Amino acid sequence: MSQPLPQLPKPEFVLTPVEVPPEVPTRIAVSLRAPGIPVGLIGYEYRPLSEPVYLGEISERGLVAIATSGLFGRIGVDVASGRVVEVPTIESATAGHVNRDLDSFNRCVKAVIARFPFNAEDDEERCDEVAEELRDLVSGIDETALVANGFWETFCDDVEMGDYADWDE
Repeated sequence: MSQPLPQLPKPEFVLTPVEVPPEVPTRIAVSLRAPGIPVGLIGYEYRPLSEPVYLGEISERGLVAIATSGLFGRIGVDVASGRVVEVPTIESATAGHVNRDLDSFNRCVKAVIARFPFNAEDDEERCDEVAEELRDLVSGIDETALVANGFWETFCDDVEMGDYADWDE
């Protein structure tokens, strides 16, 4: 018998400015300073780092890691493109697409938090409906966000499986 998920308070969408390393290009640094990055999402899918980390080897011009994702992953901004990406492990040299830019990421996080809680009361059909609703929200903000095995698609798959169904206000 599995343990019930912990009851979490309803998350709030709050942005926090980020101080970036000096080697980060100005256009990326400006977007991280204002409006900033979300202070959280739901669960452990996204947790901001206390200080961003510049990872030069991930792409041609580098990546600014701004958050953790899961146990070992990082969420960051690709310096060359401005895209938000996910790196599966700190040692990984590849990055998967999350959003086309930081503004889209922030708006997706805001929409998902606004839709929380994802209560389904063990109703599998309802979990499917909530996941589809989240996919519509995210893709309506950024049509590039729902890539196969990507951050948002995986999050929606987790909701569909009921991973967040018991989390309540």
